[in-house]
Amino acid sequence: MRISLGPVLYFWPRDKVFDFYRQAADWPVERIYLGETVCSKRRELQLDDWLEIGAELTEAGKEVLLSSLTLIEARSEAGVLKRLCDSGVRIEANDYSAVAMAEERGLPFVGGHSLNLYNRPAIDVLKRAGMFAWVPPLEMNREQLAQVIEIDPGIETEVFAFGRMPLAWSARCFAARAHNRPKDDCGFVCMDYPDGLSLKTQEEEDFLVINGIQTQSHQCLNLIQHLPELNRMGVNWIRLSPQSRYMNEIVKCWQQAIDGDITMKLETQWLPGAPVDGYWRGMPGMTASL
Repeated sequence: MRISLGPVLYFWPRDKVFDFYRQAADWPVERIYLGETVCSKRRELQLDDWLEIGAELTEAGKEVLLSSLTLIEARSEAGVLKRLCDSGVRIEANDYSAVAMAEERGLPFVGGHSLNLYNRPAIDVLKRAGMFAWVPPLEMNREQLAQVIEIDPGIETEVFAFGRMPLAWSARCFAARAHNRPKDDCGFVCMDYPDGLSLKTQEEEDFLVINGIQTQSHQCLNLIQHLPELNRMGVNWIRLSPQSRYMNEIVKCWQQAIDGDITMKLETQWLPGAPVDGYWRGMPGMTASL
C-alpha cells in the first residue's frame, strides 16, 4: 500500500504552493496530483507553473498527474482542460468531459471520486476508456467497496483516507456571497481561508466548510485505524488531502502506520476538524468510531 497526495483544494498564494511542493519532494509519498480542481478563477499558477513543479517532483522520484476541474461550465474552462490533456502528462479526470477528452487522445487517466463510480459495470466502461486507477466516492462504505473489488478489477484502487471531505460543488460561490460580493467580482476572498471558511449551525456547532464553489465537511476524514482492513481488501493507494499546516507530520505518521506500527495515531492538533469515519462504516459521515 502506497501514499498519494491529492491536489491542493484551497486557494493558496503562489509562493506558498511552490514551497509546499518543495517540501513534498522529501515526503514518503509516491504519487502527487497537481492543479486546480475547484475554481477556474484561481489563476495564481498557470499550466506552465504546474508543469515546472511536476518536473521537479518527477526528478525527485514522484509519479505526477495533473488534476482537472470538477465542475466545467464554460468554453474557456474546456479550453484549459484541452491544454491539460495535450500536456503529455497523465491526468486525474474529475468530470466526464475530462474522461471523454482523455479517451479521444488515448491518454491514461485516474477516475476521481467525483465521477461517482459505485459498481463494477461502470468501472469497466471507464477502464475500457483508459482509466488505470479509480478513487471511490467518499460516501462508499467498506462493504460496498469490498464487493466492487472482491475480484481484482484490473485497475488500481485509491481511497481518499485523510482530509476534509469535498461534498458538493455549485455554480454559485458561497465564499464570495459570505462577503456580499458577486461571483464575477469575488476579490479572491477564498485566499483569506487557507483551510476553508468554517460554518456553524444555529446552535453554534461546527458543521461545514466553504471553499469557493466547493462545500466540504468541517470534520476531518481519518481512516488510519482502518489501515489493516484497507490492506486486506486490496486497496493499492491511500490518498491524503493537503492542508495548510502539519502535512509533513501527517504524511510521516501515515507511512509509519503503513509500515506496521499499529500504535501510530494522528495528533489532535494536526487535524483541521474532529476526526470522523462514518461513511466508511456505513453511518452518517460526520460520526466517529473513536
